[in-house]
Amino acid sequence: MRKPLIAGNWKMNLLRDSSVALIHQLLDKSKASDKVEVAVCPPSVYLHDVGAALRGSHIALGAQNMYHTDEGAYTGEVSGKMLKDIGCRYVILGHSERRQLMGETDTQVNQKVHAALKVGLVPIVCVGETLDQREAGQTTTVVRTQCEGSLAGLTSEQAAGIVLAYEPVWAIGTGKTASPAQAEEVHADIRALLTKMFGADTAQKVRIQYGGSVKADNAKELLSQPNIDGALVGGASLKADSFLPIIDAAG
Repeated sequence: MRKPLIAGNWKMNLLRDSSVALIHQLLDKSKASDKVEVAVCPPSVYLHDVGAALRGSHIALGAQNMYHTDEGAYTGEVSGKMLKDIGCRYVILGHSERRQLMGETDTQVNQKVHAALKVGLVPIVCVGETLDQREAGQTTTVVRTQCEGSLAGLTSEQAAGIVLAYEPVWAIGTGKTASPAQAEEVHADIRALLTKMFGADTAQKVRIQYGGSVKADNAKELLSQPNIDGALVGGASLKADSFLPIIDAAG
């Protein structure tokens, strides 16, 4: 049985005081559950403060990105060892905004996946198609290519420990959401690909989140699909009143 993971990707939002205040609100209004796992991924400059507020709680800390080497002359970058040292459990890799805006390739994402696993971080590896690609009937090809490239060289044991996040680019921050049937179709296809790449046992262990304008009013139906194992939540994770109902929907 795969335990759903609800992770909040705060992106480049909130300041220090509002970040810590949000954590206190989440902790005040939620309790640990054996039915759902929760994580928040603040901007890197607030990882220390948010991590301190989370320490000893049921909510895990995650980062939004990392570099693929442990140390060196890489101005402006943060290594997986640093994230682990500050208390991170998760790290988001290959988010569509980094692929689209920063030009990250599957090869670069793959390097980061291996580096994250090496230091004991759990990668949340994002894949997804643009609107043009969906309308051209390329969803399956695009998502499969991203998965194959981003997960290249992993052992079955390593693959079992990652999280995948299917995020249709056309649904991120637009208010549009893939229907539960559309999302489930892609999630099922990803699991079939994982079976081909790593074997059935591993494929059944990998959690595949959905991301793309997940909100309180659509979360339950999305999360009820057999191959959707949680959500990577953007805007709705910035307020307790909109994030908590999504967590409840997974439990």
